[in-house]
Amino acid sequence: ADWGYAVQQTKDGGYIFAGITSSFGAGDYDVYLIRTNANGDTLWTKTYGGTRSDKAYSVQLTPKGGYIVAGNTESFGAGDPNVYLLCTDADGIILWTNTYGGSIWDEARQVQQTNDGGFIVVGNTESYGAGRNDIYLFKTNAKGDTLWTKTFGGADDDKGYSVQQTNDDGFIVAGYTESFGAGKSDVYLIKTNENGDTLWTKTYGSSSWEHSNSVQQTNDGGYIIAGKILKLETGNSDVYLIRTDENGDTLWTKTYGGDGQDEGYFVQQTSEGGYI
Repeated sequence: ADWGYAVQQTKDGGYIFAGITSSFGAGDYDVYLIRTNANGDTLWTKTYGGTRSDKAYSVQLTPKGGYIVAGNTESFGAGDPNVYLLCTDADGIILWTNTYGGSIWDEARQVQQTNDGGFIVVGNTESYGAGRNDIYLFKTNAKGDTLWTKTFGGADDDKGYSVQQTNDDGFIVAGYTESFGAGKSDVYLIKTNENGDTLWTKTYGSSSWEHSNSVQQTNDGGYIIAGKILKLETGNSDVYLIRTDENGDTLWTKTYGGDGQDEGYFVQQTSEGGYI
């Protein structure tokens, strides 16, 4: 079994993508990194990990032409699993790796390079915070050393899936919450300053289940959020798209889908101002 979870275009027009493999590597699942040319032909592949399960959910380019990869590891660290962060050069050779978290369950869902050359990572933690799962946000320097960590959530499950640095050098985080909001679970949007301190939080949804997987800041300073909304009458889900202003107040929402299961995993603004 092999999965891809994240892809980025490289400076030469090719692609780098990250995911999970049980076909290759050291054992169980390993982090799987693949570099292709512009036509998708493989230039090289790499696996990273130990004898247990190691997974990658996010990859980004670094300013020096290498890659930063985030996921979780059961082979290394203090927990079962811990957040796993790997930095490589342009050829996939490891420059450094770090694990983060406590003794229970911690994972990363997205990593982004920050304006100061460090990294911002979002995921989920059972080791810290107020509830069963809390959103786990931490900032590192360029070498992966932790500068600060934050958790967000209440007594129930709250998870983070997407983070982006905003125009004011703060951060926007999206996921879902079962601790707050109107329903079983709601889309959860958190705006912080550059130190991870909360400026505001918003929830979006109804009495049903709503999740978000991706958030991006829009050209006007607002936000676009993608995820899913459950239809109670059928038990199936639709893609859920939410557009907000800079304060997180809803401008519009849209749903897309048919009779089966439909979900949005990633959203970006396009050059003409629409969304894909």
